Formats: sequence, C-alpha cells, structure tokens
Amino acid sequence: MCFSAEVSFVAAAVLIPAGVACIYQTSKNNRKFVAFAALPMLLGFQQLFEGFVWVSGEGGYTHWVERMSLAYMFFSWLAWPIWIPISTYFVEPASRKPWFLVPVVLGSMLGALQYFPYLAHDNWLVTRFLDHAISYEGIDLLDFIVPRPFTYTVYLAVIIGPLLFSSDARVRIFGVLVSFVVVITYLFFSYAYVSVFCLGGAIVSLYIVWMFLGGEKDSQVLPKFSKA
Repeated sequence: MCFSAEVSFVAAAVLIPAGVACIYQTSKNNRKFVAFAALPMLLGFQQLFEGFVWVSGEGGYTHWVERMSLAYMFFSWLAWPIWIPISTYFVEPASRKPWFLVPVVLGSMLGALQYFPYLAHDNWLVTRFLDHAISYEGIDLLDFIVPRPFTYTVYLAVIIGPLLFSSDARVRIFGVLVSFVVVITYLFFSYAYVSVFCLGGAIVSLYIVWMFLGGEKDSQVLPKFSKA
C-alpha cells in the first residue's frame, strides 16, 4: 500500500462519519458502548491530521508540519492509552471495573510523560518524510529513565490488554485485530512504526463500524444489545 496524503484523507472521510453513526446508534441502544464506538471517529481525526502533515511537508510549510505532527501525536501518545482503557472500563460489569482502572491510570501517566514534553521542547519531536511513509522520531522523556522498548511494551500492554481481557467477545476480537496490526508493523514497517500502526488501527476499526452498524443485526452468535 502506498501511504500518502490521499490515503489519510480517504481514511478520515470514511471513518469520521461512520464513527458518528456508531456513536448515535449506541447512544440509543446501549450507552456503555458509546466510548468504544467513538474509536473509528477518533482514528479518523488522527488520519485527518496526518493528511495535513503530508500536505504541509509537500508545501514546505515547516511550521505547520510541526503543529500537525503535534496534533497527530496527541492521539498516539495521549488519547489512545487513556481512551481505549476507559472505553473498555465502561463496557465491563461492575465486578470487573476496578481491574480496568489500572490500565487507565497507567495509560494516563505514560501518555502525559511522553506527550507534554513535546510542547516544552521544540526539537524533541522530529518528523521525517520517507518515500511512502512518515517517521515520527525524536526524544522521549522516559528515554532518560528506561530503555525505549520497555516504554513501548507498557504502551502496547495498556492499549491491547484491556481489549483482550474484556468480558465482551466483540471487544476481544478487536483486540486480536489490533495485535495483528502490531505484528505486521513490527515485521515489515518498523522504519515508520507510529504512522503505520495508527493507520492499521484505523483500518481495523472498520470492524467496530460493522459491529454496530451492520453485523450485529444478523449475528446469531454474539449477544444482542439491550436497552440501557
């Protein structure tokens, strides 16, 4: 696949309205899924910002590359390790909720430590344009404390763990899809892992769209939504 501004904008054009429809559907049928149903929309907005990164880079607008990269990394470092655990927290029954608060706290701490220093240090986030990908590089605050692979392991655990251990089979399936994206990114796209991983997450979030707008109606295996 060729990664480009067009790819990012098409992903945004599909996911943002589809995500809004998912939110509307779950707000009527089962409100505990609203945060989870918002993921396609949020991933769509992230892809929109990466489209702007591409356009700014092609136009030579260095200042806007920096601004749009910060907006993009807001989702990567701050939104996902907080929003995804929270979205699974609301899905879980009361007896399991306390366990899902742990990744929410860890994700909040990790995201804040990694993202906010970008706002204070102009040179910490470096955006490099490759042939058909964008590489977001630079300095992470936790690099001064622990090896970067450890930071990334905690990051992935905070994001994927709640999905895989959810009591809802549909959420676990999404967790498996995200895990598959991690493996593909690691094996074939390590040179631009942030960009590729987030695009892959955007693509597999179409499963959430199908889950709430299409497949759930005809599913004979998964439980139906009940009125909130």
